[in-house]
Amino acid sequence: MPGLRPIALLLTLLVLSVVSFAATPESVLRGSVSDPKGSAIPNASIEIKIDGTIGKTSNTDEKGEFIIAIEPGRYVLAVSASGFNSLQRAVTVAPGASNFLELTLEVATATAVVNIADGAAYRVGTISSATKTYTALRDIPQSISLTTGQQIAEQNFTSIGDVVRYQPGITAHQGENNRDQVIIRGQSSSADFFVNGVRDDVQYYRDLYNLERVEILRGPNALAFGRGGGGGVINRVTKEASFTPFYELSMQGGTYGNARGTFDLNRAINKKLAFRANGVGERSDSFRSEVSLRRFGFSPTVTFTPDSKTHITVGAEIFRDRRTADRGITSFRGKPADVPVSTYYGNPNDSRVRANANLFTGSVDRLIGKLVLRNRTMYGDYDRFYQNYVPGASNSAGTLVTLTAYNNATQRRNLFNQTDLIYYFKTASIKHTLLGGFELGSQQTESFRNTGYFNNISTSTQVSFDEPTTSTPVTFRQSATDADNRVNVKLAAGYVQDQIELNRYVQVIAGARFDYFDLRYHNNRNNSDLRRIDRLASPRLGVVVKPVEQLSIYGNYSVSYLPSSGDQFSSLTNITEQVKPEKFTNYEFGVKWDLRPNLQFTSSVYRLDRTNTRSIDPNDPTRIIQTGSQRTNGIEIGFSGNVTRKWTATGGYAYQDAFISRATASASAGKQVAQVPHHSFSLWNKYQILPKFSAGLGIVHRADMFAGVDNTVVLPGYTRFDSAVYYTINEHFGLQANIENLLNKRYFLNADSNTNISPGSPRSVRMSLNVRF
Repeated sequence: MPGLRPIALLLTLLVLSVVSFAATPESVLRGSVSDPKGSAIPNASIEIKIDGTIGKTSNTDEKGEFIIAIEPGRYVLAVSASGFNSLQRAVTVAPGASNFLELTLEVATATAVVNIADGAAYRVGTISSATKTYTALRDIPQSISLTTGQQIAEQNFTSIGDVVRYQPGITAHQGENNRDQVIIRGQSSSADFFVNGVRDDVQYYRDLYNLERVEILRGPNALAFGRGGGGGVINRVTKEASFTPFYELSMQGGTYGNARGTFDLNRAINKKLAFRANGVGERSDSFRSEVSLRRFGFSPTVTFTPDSKTHITVGAEIFRDRRTADRGITSFRGKPADVPVSTYYGNPNDSRVRANANLFTGSVDRLIGKLVLRNRTMYGDYDRFYQNYVPGASNSAGTLVTLTAYNNATQRRNLFNQTDLIYYFKTASIKHTLLGGFELGSQQTESFRNTGYFNNISTSTQVSFDEPTTSTPVTFRQSATDADNRVNVKLAAGYVQDQIELNRYVQVIAGARFDYFDLRYHNNRNNSDLRRIDRLASPRLGVVVKPVEQLSIYGNYSVSYLPSSGDQFSSLTNITEQVKPEKFTNYEFGVKWDLRPNLQFTSSVYRLDRTNTRSIDPNDPTRIIQTGSQRTNGIEIGFSGNVTRKWTATGGYAYQDAFISRATASASAGKQVAQVPHHSFSLWNKYQILPKFSAGLGIVHRADMFAGVDNTVVLPGYTRFDSAVYYTINEHFGLQANIENLLNKRYFLNADSNTNISPGSPRSVRMSLNVRF
């Protein structure tokens, strides 16, 4: 296949590089850090000392493992982690050797009652998703935001929307209130979601019950994640089975009929095999009239370690979500309608969303000499349906609102396989971490849409502005333009990357990815076929300057593409079949500073350009041309970690100016991009007041923003306060209460259009009993 030739070339270059440098005497020091019971200790600090001076540092990953490329010689390895006694060990690294150390930290003497809500810090030192290699956050030339499992639990987050509301510069788009959708750096997407680095792009609401953390990687990320991701991607890192037995249970109840329970069970079958299961069940109503949700999730994993160099994980997730479809309220005279926030437009008894997600995953990590081999496979089977009533514009008197209705069904089956090869070597005094790999994927999607006919006659009706709930009979059937199609996508990709340590002060990361994207579209209505093939080459270049070990100053250039079919493959037509992919180009400069071992400060300034955007030909309105463009200029500042021993905090500020730089099919030049506020700020604090009692206070601020790109309806800015209190009964039982919108502020959260606006929730309270054995 012609499209696969560049991939073969990239892999050939990788093999030649490995063969060429195989004799270079660079070595690998790899190991694991665990507690006396064998449980992994994530985010443990690793220091390599030479004659008492720190030469290299790293942190253990979520599996408690670390890996460091190092010259042969004698060293002192120092390991430390919060709550454990430090450990030092002399190690000798032979030329060309691959050393694996199993390190155990003893639990420190207790000086206070343990709060069961406490765990790892809000900060994580090392991740693998951004570079596909385990790299310290401060050495990644890119803005990255992390929400750890501890923060998820303490703030009682249950959705992606909850997480991003505390991430300045990111907006949770309404997504028609039936799916996760985010706007990152001015780019809206419902498909840039991943699980452990593998694409999970179907439109549905995800739960957080089985996660170690949520990672938000800002800017184009094509090298690691492929197509799309122009503004950034959201990666969920799931929990895996470990070798320390424990059981956790949380039971929650609250206002608006909230009832939710989760469990986390982990057991070691033997020294090489462990099992873990996470589950969730929820049944809740809403401040919105007659709106409710029901959901269930179960996620088992098995970990198998046949030897110290092999790690195998197999997992699954069975997830069901049922809820009332709710498109929010309309607008009037340039602002949200002045109606009670509970007002429902349409028939709630005839509006519903159904999402079934079945995910099956497997991963193998193997150390072969100095070569790390990693393979991941994920199969996803998704079944999604929603039927909704859509409020439109009101009349000039503000007495009547137009209402339409439709339903949509989507079935998708995804299969992805990723293989990464990581090799550590040295040329003269320059150290390299060489990555090469490939990804193969298949996605099959079937879509079917019906239009609602009121009284089986009209596609619209009018309802009262103030009392818009209706029971008018509606028949759903296909109109002349409703979708009935089948889409098959085949993907093959290859990538090469080199992380180069020129000296202790300068690091460079350079790489490229080539994607072969083959989309075949079949229209069941007229039996026609369309096809679009894209060959996408996405480079990446970053430089990190480190005046001292704890401080990184970086610059980054990256490119990503979005095929003309859109992020859900739904817009391929005779016209767009000929259209080039949209291009995202990002320039970024920033600083990352570890103020102390568990407190990090970050800042970045960037420019993100979106080009090849569709526009109407000014000389022929029946033609599409690709002259449109969009630009986002921004500043991001963040911090996360332990300010003091008792005070943990995370927060940040973002300034964004996202605008149409050249006219597109949607807007003229100069218009502000929808739902991108100029200013946003968040801060969450938790303070240990007494050994058994702690409290949290959060602030979320967002400036005004436009509901749509025509800039005619404004969503007013707001400041919201949240709070929490925690009480430890004993080492096994704890109580927690979270209050959202403490001051009962009336505000509007987001929108899907000028007439689909979601009000924010009034004050709500959730109480939890947390149990751990």
